[in-house]
Amino acid sequence: MADIKLILKRFAGFMALERGMSANTRQAYLADARKMTDALNVTSDRDLRKIDADILRDFVGDLHDLGISARSQARIVSGLKAFFRYLRLEHIIEDDPMVLLESPRTGRHLPDVLAVDEIDAMIACIDRKDPLGRRNNAIIETLYGCGLRVSELCALRLPDVNIDELFIIITGKGNKQRMVPMSETAAALIEEYVATDRANVKPKRGAEDIVFLNRRGGQLSRVMIFYIIRDLAKAAGIVKEVSPHTLRHSFATHLLEGGANLRAIQQMLGHESIATTQIYLHVDNTRLREEIMAHHPRNMMHNNPDPIS
Repeated sequence: MADIKLILKRFAGFMALERGMSANTRQAYLADARKMTDALNVTSDRDLRKIDADILRDFVGDLHDLGISARSQARIVSGLKAFFRYLRLEHIIEDDPMVLLESPRTGRHLPDVLAVDEIDAMIACIDRKDPLGRRNNAIIETLYGCGLRVSELCALRLPDVNIDELFIIITGKGNKQRMVPMSETAAALIEEYVATDRANVKPKRGAEDIVFLNRRGGQLSRVMIFYIIRDLAKAAGIVKEVSPHTLRHSFATHLLEGGANLRAIQQMLGHESIATTQIYLHVDNTRLREEIMAHHPRNMMHNNPDPIS
């Protein structure tokens, strides 16, 4: 078993001797690899072999959540691609998970946000006569109504849902717990799903107290949640890129627009630092500027000048 420090040291040497990369590129790629291994608590080659495309998507999603620009995200992804190519070349891993990961599009610095009517349109496309449709309805309302990370929704357990008091207990990053208020709509849908459709599915071992199950009784994967949301957005005619993160961003932005305190939003999202939450201030300010440019009398006069009589 090889220690991660030794692997990173050899990766640095490989870049210098085999690839002839510039010093700046080598330092950047090595720093990217260290960020990833530190974030995922990688200590050996055994841990590296457990990393798959889903885990890496979550890692890149966290960078997006922290407000890191798309350009910087793309640079980090490039560094990780170089690192995993090296691991594959040295037979430390069998398959390269980075081949399934797309680089973030550059030029986009703010997260996409759905309007309330767009979220309603997605929900309207759900077939509530279908048990999976009723489950998906509860999933959408819980993601949007509570601002959860997709991994938090997948891991949500029955004892952590308090229907009567309208809150859920979330175990987030670093096993830190937080209490998140739940809307009456989300609570009613979860209660209905658990009492009926979920009760008709036999849970697999290890998923006995998981709230949202797949049709075979197992825990839903992050990828499956992504597909559910993507397909509903497409059915609703939404042309934006929509993912579970989009609902989380929309939750925070709509709270801010409604006058919620930034500290309260920070607590509900489970952000370690208020600086992470401040990305939503940028979203709100952009919208305010658009409103001013479109509706302020001075701008309207400039764009549609009346002839002087």
